[in-house]
Amino acid sequence: MATLSVGQLLRQTAARLTQSGSPQLDAELLLAQVMGVSRSGVLARLRDPVQPGIQEAYEELIARRERGEPVAYLLGRQGFWSLELDVTPDVLIPRPETELLVESCLQIAGPGAADFTVADLGTGSGAIALALAVERPAWQVYATDRSEAALVVASENARRLSLSDRIEFRQGDWCAALPDGLELDILVSNPPYIDPEDPHLSQGALPFEPLSALRSDEQGLRDIRFIVQQSLAVLKPAGWLLLEHGYNQGAAVRQLMEHHKFNQVRTVQDLAGLDRVTLGCRS
Repeated sequence: MATLSVGQLLRQTAARLTQSGSPQLDAELLLAQVMGVSRSGVLARLRDPVQPGIQEAYEELIARRERGEPVAYLLGRQGFWSLELDVTPDVLIPRPETELLVESCLQIAGPGAADFTVADLGTGSGAIALALAVERPAWQVYATDRSEAALVVASENARRLSLSDRIEFRQGDWCAALPDGLELDILVSNPPYIDPEDPHLSQGALPFEPLSALRSDEQGLRDIRFIVQQSLAVLKPAGWLLLEHGYNQGAAVRQLMEHHKFNQVRTVQDLAGLDRVTLGCRS
C-alpha cells in the first residue's frame, strides 16, 4: 500500500463521512487525536507522510464515527463556555444552546451579586455549574445528579479545572439532593425534556447519549413539572428558576410557572430564534 500524505488521508476520510454535518472538521479533529497534536498541528503537516501505525488507529475512530458515534465521545472532551470538559457516554454532550442558561443566570444576578447561592440540577458533566463558578468565584454552587457515574465525570472536571472548592456535588433526584434548609437565589436546570415517542431520539448523536438524561414522560414535561413544583421549597422569596426545554415547549413551561405563582415569567430564544430557556421569579 502506498504511503499517503496527511492531506490525502484527510480528503479520503472526509469523503467517507457523508452522515456528518462537518466531515472535514471531524476528520481533522480525529486525526489530531491519533497523532497527539492540535488541529493546527495536523494542518501544518498536510504534505507529510502518515507515520506507521497512525492510519490503523485512525481507521478505528473513523469506523466508529461512520456508525454515528459523536466526535465528543471519540475525543473524550467537549468545549463549553470558556471551558474544555471531559465527557463520557455517562453524560450528555454539552451543547452551545445550553450556554444560554449560563448567560441568563449572569444577567439576572447582575455584576453586584457576590454572595449568591445557586444550584444546577441534573449537572451531567458539570458544564453549567462549572461555567457559573468560573464567572462568579464568590458564589456558593451546588451541582446534583441522580447518576453516580455522571457525578464522577463532573467532579473530575472540577478537579482538573481547579474548581473543586467552589462547587459541592450531591447525588439524588432534583431538589431532594440538596441540603435540608438550603435557600437558593437561583435554581437552574437542563432536565430531560424529549417526549419518549419523539423520532429524534433515534437520530444523530442521541442514540449514543444516556436516555435517562434525554427523555421524559408526559410529552417531555414530567421532570420539568417536578422541578417547578419542588423549587418553591428551596428558592428564596424573589429567587429565580431557569429551565432549558424543547423548542416547542415554551408556552407549556410558562403556563406551569405561572400556575405556581411565579412572576416575571418569560422565554428566551436561542441564536436560531427558537424557544430555549424559560425563567421566572418566585413570588
